[in-house]
Amino acid sequence: MTDKTIAFQGAPGANSDMACRAVYPDWSSLPCSDFEETFAAVVEGRAQLAMIPIENSSAGRVADIHHLLPGSGLHIIGEHFQKIEHQLLAPKGASLETITTVHSHIQALGQCRNYLRSHGLTPATHADTAGAAAEVAERGDPAHAAIASALAGKLYGLETLATDVHDLKDNTTRFIIMAREPIDHPQDAGPTVTSFVFRVRSVPAALYKALGGFATNGVNIVKLESYIVDGSFRVAQFYADVEGHPEERLVRLALEELAFFSREVRILGVYPASDFRQSHKAGSD
Repeated sequence: MTDKTIAFQGAPGANSDMACRAVYPDWSSLPCSDFEETFAAVVEGRAQLAMIPIENSSAGRVADIHHLLPGSGLHIIGEHFQKIEHQLLAPKGASLETITTVHSHIQALGQCRNYLRSHGLTPATHADTAGAAAEVAERGDPAHAAIASALAGKLYGLETLATDVHDLKDNTTRFIIMAREPIDHPQDAGPTVTSFVFRVRSVPAALYKALGGFATNGVNIVKLESYIVDGSFRVAQFYADVEGHPEERLVRLALEELAFFSREVRILGVYPASDFRQSHKAGSD
């Protein structure tokens, strides 16, 4: 297996690349064309870890990722919250008066929706932010710009026409870190997040019954996503994050009740809660 290599989806300079560098500054980051290749890089031993974006504070969940996680063969071993600072980048000679089209990942475009609308700019979707910057640089057309990171602008020789063009000041993306093997995170090692998937039949009160144990045992659900898995709309699969360790009595009781009312419960990871999560909880009190 390749030592100290972490895979990410996108081109060099993507926000996922920046997250890799922030958490593992001494590691090499491995760019991958899509999430499936990112997972495969770890499974096949070309990387030890994968950095996967899962949700953004302004644009919501990252499309498709919850469908892919259960079949990835990997385990969640950590989380990272990365502040996203979008820059409007263009070739030399371009200006705010010359550009008409802005290229970027659909998540980045969504995070800058108000800026684009107020300036009359047409969005164009790309696979990732840094890839969009690379294409804009290669095109060299002053009518085309990209929304990407300052690192991407530096890597691809683009000029910054505007900084921090995202609509929300605290624009943050949550990433999960994945590995081939789960970590042995002790119960008494501090604040913990447990991530899992489960299925319920599409019948009245199924979800209410399945999740009732978390309410009665005082276990906080911090994330819950649903999606159809069999194409028939009869079975829904859910992804959830809860605060606590499965060996804690109340969490264990809640998971036991969940298993009773669900067709399948599968834990994807038990890992330390990010300091970012703890500091923002304290700030909201």
